[in-house]
Amino acid sequence: MSGVLTPARIRCEVRTVLENFFADRIRSAASQHLADLVAVLRGLVLAGGKLIRPTMCICGWQAARGKGDLGPLLRVAASLELFHAFALIHDDVMDESETRRGRLSAHRALTTMHRRRGLPGDSSKFGRNTGILLGDLALSWSDEILQTAGLTATQLRAALPVLHAMRTEVVLGQYLDLLNTGGLDGDVQQALTTIRFKTAKYTFERPLHLGAVLAGADRSVTEACSAFALPIGEAFQLRDDLLGVFGDSAETGKPTLDDLREGKQTALMAFAAMRATPAQLGILQASVGNPALDAAQACAVRTVLEETLARQEVERLIAGRRREALHALDRAPFPQAVVAMLRRVADSATERTS
Repeated sequence: MSGVLTPARIRCEVRTVLENFFADRIRSAASQHLADLVAVLRGLVLAGGKLIRPTMCICGWQAARGKGDLGPLLRVAASLELFHAFALIHDDVMDESETRRGRLSAHRALTTMHRRRGLPGDSSKFGRNTGILLGDLALSWSDEILQTAGLTATQLRAALPVLHAMRTEVVLGQYLDLLNTGGLDGDVQQALTTIRFKTAKYTFERPLHLGAVLAGADRSVTEACSAFALPIGEAFQLRDDLLGVFGDSAETGKPTLDDLREGKQTALMAFAAMRATPAQLGILQASVGNPALDAAQACAVRTVLEETLARQEVERLIAGRRREALHALDRAPFPQAVVAMLRRVADSATERTS
């Protein structure tokens, strides 16, 4: 490996792969209808996402001292972003989210397209159902990019178990998220279990594993990847939970009322429910999970989250997991340049505002 690809360079290279893929799909579309779907999917994928999973995949390769042509690796990394698009599209359908990455969510964009063209039928139903189809298409194309990436037979055999595990884990994480939405039971551990599967393993651990096994990593490398990835992945989602309630929607690209209206059972809410007085619990029960929640009610919830020190507890968890991840890097058998890069990843994952 001659030099280390930085996160900025990784994002640039992966975006080029994705742009070329979408351009080819638009050129070869069998009909204008398919081209319309490709345009919506392209808009979501290239709308300024962080490309964390592709970045972690290539970091895993570099951590394992991978050598050789980077072309196949970049295509595998790009396939992860299409898989992520599948997950986001379906998640937005389930949550009835209006926006994603500062623009209309995919199913809302399809609803708007249907309405503007004056097509027959219910526009909302069309958008929702077509959104599901678009997510399926992203999933299919994710696998297509992987299978045509140019991997050796040995690499493909090593990669598939990691990908199968990742796909199962993210579905489990989403199921746990749905299972616990709407409740206020004060179960912090259950909330942390959910984010381990929904975010930490899917966003950090498995992509790192994928890149590492493509480079022929041994167990010591993949275990070191996990030791870093799981705590930093949990810290990343804990920060996301705080931003979902206290963040600036102009920076996060998502309204700050969405998580409260959906009644997400996050660690933040679990701490608040566990410590709330009867009056405070009454505010939470009346507001969290209320689809008609307004700005004044959201403000009252935020006050409870501050008064119960729930926000501070989550900040404490984030800081603790960041320390754990950085300590793991001190022991990791990675090149020093990769350790330095992952330290910067840890900083951006925990200190971000979007």
